[in-house]
Amino acid sequence: MQRISKLEKICHHFHLSLQSGNNETLKRMNRRYTTEDFEKVVERIRITYSDSILTTDIIVGFPGETEEEFKKTYNFLENIKFYKMHIFKYSVRKGTKAEKMPNQVLPNVKEERSKKLIELSDKYEIEYLKTYIGKNLEVLFEENDGEYWKGHTANYLVVKTKSKENLHNKIIPVKICELDKLELIGNF
Repeated sequence: MQRISKLEKICHHFHLSLQSGNNETLKRMNRRYTTEDFEKVVERIRITYSDSILTTDIIVGFPGETEEEFKKTYNFLENIKFYKMHIFKYSVRKGTKAEKMPNQVLPNVKEERSKKLIELSDKYEIEYLKTYIGKNLEVLFEENDGEYWKGHTANYLVVKTKSKENLHNKIIPVKICELDKLELIGNF
């Protein structure tokens, strides 16, 4: 990790596919890591990159996932505080071991669990983005969207700014002023 941190052209956005925050569920998924292993990786990244953005994938409703296991996942995610979580409801895939596993989770339970994790994800994303208000960030502008130009920071946050000038492919320092839904707005 220390060697990678010395490279200037590394995006400080790390997508770590967790799948579940519960060790029993991870075993049924045939994952070869535990939540403790995962937490150590997250810790190392955050120590190395203070401005890191961490995202993950979570599957809710994997066969056998009990309410208690889901609560452990929820609590684990509250502890880690990912910037964003991509939540997927488990769906049967023909020919897989999971298709034949007992205790398939009902669709309405998967839907309820999915909504809870999406709410948690949105909460942390907004909290994180608000910490950038008032800061100066370098933005690589990539596309025009009406009166705005949109681009990304080094840690892959979306920033937009009003400009009549063509900003395509320009890296410009921007002062972040406000948050519009899940996008930062700034001025240069």
